Amino acid sequence: MQSFDHLITTRPHEVRQVLISDLHLSPEEPALVQAFLALLDDCLALPALKRLFIVGDWFEVWLGDDFYLSLSDEERQIHWLTPLILKLKQLRVAGCEILVMHGNRDFLLGQPFCNLFGGELINEPYALAVGQQNYRLEHGDALCTDDKKYQFFRKIMRNRLTQWYLLNKSLEKRLAIADKMRQKSQQNNANKAARIMDVNDDAVLQAIADSDALLHGHTHRPAIHHATHDKKRYVLGDWRLLDKDTRQPKVSAVVGTVTGDEHSNDNAEFRLVEFKSLT
Repeated sequence: MQSFDHLITTRPHEVRQVLISDLHLSPEEPALVQAFLALLDDCLALPALKRLFIVGDWFEVWLGDDFYLSLSDEERQIHWLTPLILKLKQLRVAGCEILVMHGNRDFLLGQPFCNLFGGELINEPYALAVGQQNYRLEHGDALCTDDKKYQFFRKIMRNRLTQWYLLNKSLEKRLAIADKMRQKSQQNNANKAARIMDVNDDAVLQAIADSDALLHGHTHRPAIHHATHDKKRYVLGDWRLLDKDTRQPKVSAVVGTVTGDEHSNDNAEFRLVEFKSLT
């Protein structure tokens, strides 16, 4: 992995936007949940932060907003999602927009859940202005066109009729369907060459054609690539649990920042930085 600076030490008074991806949060991985809360504390400490982007796969699986919205007040008080919602709401009240994009794991995430903390669900691709440049922002799975089986599956799952069908199933049935799909995905991926699950060069060139740079997650391969001689492709990292067998596991992630002078767009700069948390 390339070397990246730490988020909170990267000109903190000039950080305007933070972009994260592939957290894969779940109650089964409490260290990742605590790391996300720690990142939100860092965001609250950035005095000029205006936007937080969550670029897909925020959750390991999302069965529908009613998974949380249907809970009673008593059930919500002890639910693992509630501290995240409260911290995000605190960040929003502090003046930071929270923009959420679907990933391949949480495509059933809806605006009603985002409303709980004042967030906004955005579509991909999303045009991100970095000074005078236009960055194309997307989750990244649509760029992996060599994986024909997955692209067929993606087309079906992103269809509104399919989603309507799933959301009208009971939560128990949705959970069973999700478990079955996860097992099948793990079996399929075990037999695929690594290059098939990475982005396709032609797909990247097509995606970046009308933009100055491309920014995505999904592949879990954080890096900076030259897509063309004058255009870059930035890959956000997944949230990795390190030393998970120790008493205090570490979490590491590569996230994006947009820094610049508050009174000028000319010196705005996008960077990949590292976020580490000891939980």
